Amino acid sequence: MTAMMNRNDTRSLREQMVRSQLVQRKIRDVRTLDAMRSVPREAFVPEKYRVSAYDDRPLPIGEDQTISQPYMVALMTEALELGGGETVLEIGTGSGYQTAVLAEMAKTVFSKERIGVLAERARVLLEQLGYANVTVLVGDGTQGAAEHAPFDAIIVTAGSPGVPVSLKEQLADGGRLVIPVGSRGYQELNRIRRQGDQFVTENLGGCVFVPLIGVQGWEWN
Repeated sequence: MTAMMNRNDTRSLREQMVRSQLVQRKIRDVRTLDAMRSVPREAFVPEKYRVSAYDDRPLPIGEDQTISQPYMVALMTEALELGGGETVLEIGTGSGYQTAVLAEMAKTVFSKERIGVLAERARVLLEQLGYANVTVLVGDGTQGAAEHAPFDAIIVTAGSPGVPVSLKEQLADGGRLVIPVGSRGYQELNRIRRQGDQFVTENLGGCVFVPLIGVQGWEWN
């Protein structure tokens, strides 16, 4: 994104992204599509990558982390089935882009990031963009955020070797947990619904995320 590009230019790019990358891949939830149209993705990537902000791929954001491909952001968001009144927990704030999309669609968003520099950068940017319904936390995301539970929806934006017990425990009855589960190199995207003490898992397809580091995830190495 060049410095000379104006708001109309970026709005046009967002619309093109929605039509070509999301609608054509069967993202149908109107609220998800509207949120993806609204959030300025270019604000969440390093300046040298802004020209590629709306490309159909993930991009580096520093600290060996990435901003997810727009389609994956939309797919995971749609899978949460947000109606507007939910309290949502996001594990892996990263750039804050997914956080902003969630903030457009939910009542309250808590986002937890283990890397302090990324958490602070995202917190400042989200505040500058006017997202007053977001709280960014720093710490081990695999342990969730029990002090703010229960959550109507939980989204994990890193690949885990299994489903952290803490996240299942903090999910409200009827809530949805969306998480990539598998090896460090490849995962299956799971949507898990809580029904009382039962958890029903649905496979949404293959994906590749950076590893979820923590006591209930992968060890750092």
